[in-house]
Amino acid sequence: MHIVISEFMDTGAVDLLRRDFQVLYEPDLVDRRADLLKAVAEADALIVRNRTRVDGEVLAAGRRLRAVGRLGVGLDNIDVPACRERGIHVLPATGANARAVAEYVVTSVLVLTRGVYHNSSQVAQGAWPRTAMSNGREVHGRTLGVVGFGGIGRMTARLAQGLDMRVVAYDPMLPGTDPVWRETQVEPVSLDALLAGADAVTLHIPLTEGTRKLIDGPRIAAMKDGAVLVNTARGGIVDEAALAQALRDGKLRGAAMDVFGEEPLPAGSPLAGAPNLILTPHVAGLSVEANTRVSDMVAQRVAAVLKQG
Repeated sequence: MHIVISEFMDTGAVDLLRRDFQVLYEPDLVDRRADLLKAVAEADALIVRNRTRVDGEVLAAGRRLRAVGRLGVGLDNIDVPACRERGIHVLPATGANARAVAEYVVTSVLVLTRGVYHNSSQVAQGAWPRTAMSNGREVHGRTLGVVGFGGIGRMTARLAQGLDMRVVAYDPMLPGTDPVWRETQVEPVSLDALLAGADAVTLHIPLTEGTRKLIDGPRIAAMKDGAVLVNTARGGIVDEAALAQALRDGKLRGAAMDVFGEEPLPAGSPLAGAPNLILTPHVAGLSVEANTRVSDMVAQRVAAVLKQG
């Protein structure tokens, strides 16, 4: 049986798959669409990250496909209903990168709330902006608002509570009577209440028609003055132009964006030059440890499906 891997995967997991299967591992295959279509024609399984579009064209070419492994958790690059119709298993690495994302979020909240880490070049050049940098804030006793209280949201909440932050969360899929609220000691609130009361807001929801530009201009305006926003979910959830304007106006103290409506972020984006803004290239869930966990989990799940016969 054949497995095609079109993006980066931990080599240990690739070697594990090679023990039992014929594996084509070409991390740049994602950028060679014609070669990808040719390769999947012989594949029983396809393993991707977030850039490979597993759409109708790929599924039509991959008539033998029985599994699509996703090295991550977001599925917006995979036509899940079409896979389901064809009996193809879609296998994400649920939970494997939760720690990496949660640490990214909490680190970003700390950096942006304290506000003293952006002037290294000035200090190196002999300036001493001590007075200007002496008004940073602590997170102790402040409120973190988590939008989407799944595995990553819960891990983020736990780390924030370790810093003595109060945590509230909004998740329309979890009723207020769900035992998870009591177990995590997190208060369920409405989205409006969360935005109005949180000192930092972090997003952990999928991109759907219902969540596209969920955090738009009016909702950003409704946030607490001086709040921090962190988005490691999907770029289309935040109105980037509205966020940039809120940062320039001083409405928000800062923001960290790991995901964007268009990736790579195009030149001339309204985010370019906005103050107190951390931009990273969709890496919140990537770390040495997370890459190993994600790759191992997907390799095991794909192998299990193919070995079912």
